[in-house]
Amino acid sequence: MLGTVIASLNEGFLVTLALFGVTLVGALPLGLIISFGSMSKFPPLKGFCRVLVWIFRGSPLLLQLIIIFYVPGKLGHNIWGFENGRFWAAAAAFIINYACYFSEIYRGGIESIPRGQTEAGLVLGMTKTQIFFKVKLMQLIRRIVPPMSNEIITLVKDTSLANTIALTEVIWAGDRFMKKGLVWPLFFTGIYYLAFNGVLTIFFGWVEKKLGYYRV
Repeated sequence: MLGTVIASLNEGFLVTLALFGVTLVGALPLGLIISFGSMSKFPPLKGFCRVLVWIFRGSPLLLQLIIIFYVPGKLGHNIWGFENGRFWAAAAAFIINYACYFSEIYRGGIESIPRGQTEAGLVLGMTKTQIFFKVKLMQLIRRIVPPMSNEIITLVKDTSLANTIALTEVIWAGDRFMKKGLVWPLFFTGIYYLAFNGVLTIFFGWVEKKLGYYRV
């Protein structure tokens, strides 16, 4: 029985890891794009990005999951009816939601860098692109690592919400055994989250230490 439980939890945790990884791959660059839109001098683009961020940060991720997965089917367009559709529906919700959170972290980091550095770079004949990548980028990364690490650790735990749409992640696997009368597998899932978040905490601590050189 123990072997069966561990095998099932491991299978569910692999789905959790996949959802976590896909979310980061999609949300990190999308968040940067949204942050640039939020700081744009073009009012319609700026307004659209600000409203988008307001909606996805202001409403529950659980509600967003339900809407993205179930509403298209209710409207006669079951876009998630293919194999692994539940996974990609969850990924879509997570990517958009976390991109909006990341965008505010990016925006805060960019706006916290003194404008004098941009002016100095322009005086030296650098383009704005060169200034961003050669002067601001490492400072930006140093400033956003702490809040970004908090959001990423939160993401690990939020993946459990995917069981709402019956995605077979680790919590869903543990809950399946509880319905059969076994309670301990559900509690055992906590070890997976604690171990994974422990690894991430150590990693981000190492990154912050390495980037200490860029502290200003």
